[in-house]
Amino acid sequence: MRAAYGHKKMINTPKIYKMRIVFRGSEEGTANSNIFNAVRNMVLASGLAFEPAKMNKNWPRLAYGPAPAFGQIAEREYLDIYLTQPVCAAQVQEALQRVKPPYIQLLSVQRVPYTLPSVQSLASVAQYRIEGDFTQYRPEETPEAFFNADRIELVRQAESGLTITVNIKPYVFGVQTLSPRALRLTLTCVEGKWMKPQIALSAWLGMNVPLEDEGFTVEGFTFIREGLFWQDSAGALHLI
Repeated sequence: MRAAYGHKKMINTPKIYKMRIVFRGSEEGTANSNIFNAVRNMVLASGLAFEPAKMNKNWPRLAYGPAPAFGQIAEREYLDIYLTQPVCAAQVQEALQRVKPPYIQLLSVQRVPYTLPSVQSLASVAQYRIEGDFTQYRPEETPEAFFNADRIELVRQAESGLTITVNIKPYVFGVQTLSPRALRLTLTCVEGKWMKPQIALSAWLGMNVPLEDEGFTVEGFTFIREGLFWQDSAGALHLI
């Protein structure tokens, strides 16, 4: 006699393995290339058993970013790869190393828990190195005195000429003078929004920033994103 209760059909869901890749692309090599396409092709050529992307089953599922904004160079970029077979980090690094383009340098490969948030979600602080001749703008204060003040005012200007003054202090985590021609500026994410270092630098140099600042940068300066960090409950920063 059959049992009154039906048997539930067992569904075998493949286990997914998440690998976090940290890499660096040379400025020359990536200037005219789409870096996301480059790393996607690298994974395709590696022979690794990847989980397909939802939008295209022939492509690997990847989580890239956050990418450096316009006018910035990144010393560390991030890529999460989702695999369907268990492999160690060394095997993944070896497979990618064989097929990577010459302008990409692999910095680290590690397996992370599948449930760990993406770098895009995890990052709360970004550290930048800014290089250039600050003296040509003759700022009235040292960067430490300006950025450590209780209020940091930035003037934004509309095309009509109308200006508004905003306080950008909540975005500034810290600043450090490295040399007469270099400083390190650490910025924090506020309610999901990031401030570009070009904008923060403009406040110190006394420059107005356009309201529409998507393509805005400060000529004569190099903006290098050194790394992204997550912040623990005690306020300490940890490099991703």
